[in-house]
Amino acid sequence: MDFRAKKVIVSVVSDLVTDQRVHRTALTLREQGAIVTLVGRKMSGSLGMSSRAYRTLRFSLPFETGPLFYAAYNIRLFFFLLFNKCDFLVANDLDTLPANFLISKLKRCPLVYDSHEFFTEVPELVHRPFIRKFWLLIERFILPRLSAMVTVNESIANEYRQRYGIDVKVVRNIPLTNNFEESDFLQPTTRADFGLPEDKIVFILQGAGINVDRGAEELVEAMQFVENHLLLIVGGGDVVETLKKTVVVLNLSHQVIFIPKMAQQKLRRITRLADFGITLDKDTNLNYRYSLPNKLFDYIHAGLPVIASDLPEIRRIVDGYKIGVIVPSHEPSVIAGILNRVASDQSLMSMWKENLNKAAAELTWDRERDVLLSVFKHAG
Repeated sequence: MDFRAKKVIVSVVSDLVTDQRVHRTALTLREQGAIVTLVGRKMSGSLGMSSRAYRTLRFSLPFETGPLFYAAYNIRLFFFLLFNKCDFLVANDLDTLPANFLISKLKRCPLVYDSHEFFTEVPELVHRPFIRKFWLLIERFILPRLSAMVTVNESIANEYRQRYGIDVKVVRNIPLTNNFEESDFLQPTTRADFGLPEDKIVFILQGAGINVDRGAEELVEAMQFVENHLLLIVGGGDVVETLKKTVVVLNLSHQVIFIPKMAQQKLRRITRLADFGITLDKDTNLNYRYSLPNKLFDYIHAGLPVIASDLPEIRRIVDGYKIGVIVPSHEPSVIAGILNRVASDQSLMSMWKENLNKAAAELTWDRERDVLLSVFKHAG
């Protein structure tokens, strides 16, 4: 399909500001000459939107969570798509798929479905069987009728292939490395700009979903056994307020610093100020087991050795490129022992740094973009 002057609508339920994946998708289509509109939603805590190379639109809805939110979003999205010209649709995650699927049939419009995670296996649904059954019914009805689907890694892709007998391509969450983002790295930034000490090893945990079972609670507890080093938690999530209370109770305010979620340009600059990047999702559900988070690739491209939990997709990257260490347990004392060890081993750090350069050179958005473009062209 030739996308020049074609009107493409990309939809997602996020507030767009920190959603790297949909930003990359929209830019890729814009580079092909498409007229792109990225649709999301505006929440009470949403940051302002910066100027982008494509149009953005955020719905303001009466609900921000729960079944009424998802119903309201899909109804609003359905009528927006119905009364706006579109030549191509991109639905991100199952919670945008109903409206997109209906419009694709009504308007005979090509649709690509991008599943950012194993949606029906997320912990928020696994422990709520009635609601999970509802989403499974939608998934089982629509997915076999799709002609084009992508997801974030091979493990999740294989699950969908086996369940629904469909062709699923993999586009990993690797950061942009083209001219759109180069300016992020040219702005001089120091630790002093963010009030961080120059004389301490800094570990960073970042993300928009710092939630239950992602290892953040144990990581904070581990800091009571870590000497003269700093943990930086950047972003938001369900457990952040709990983490702040734990920091107070354990008297760790001098070792754990919280920074709210921020625009991607600023986040990338602060990530590069750290010494190690941490991702500690637990194997408590299939979605987490198969996680391959944005932050892993952000760490790699920022030159940070990775401290990660033992999950198959993450281990494949960390061990494959020899760029960090796998944590065998979520016991705070075990985590603390690893933090202390890696912070004091300069030879290990040097080896990881050299390997990170090789990993960053191979793990590029250009390769992922080629896969994505092939899916778009096939769908059109």
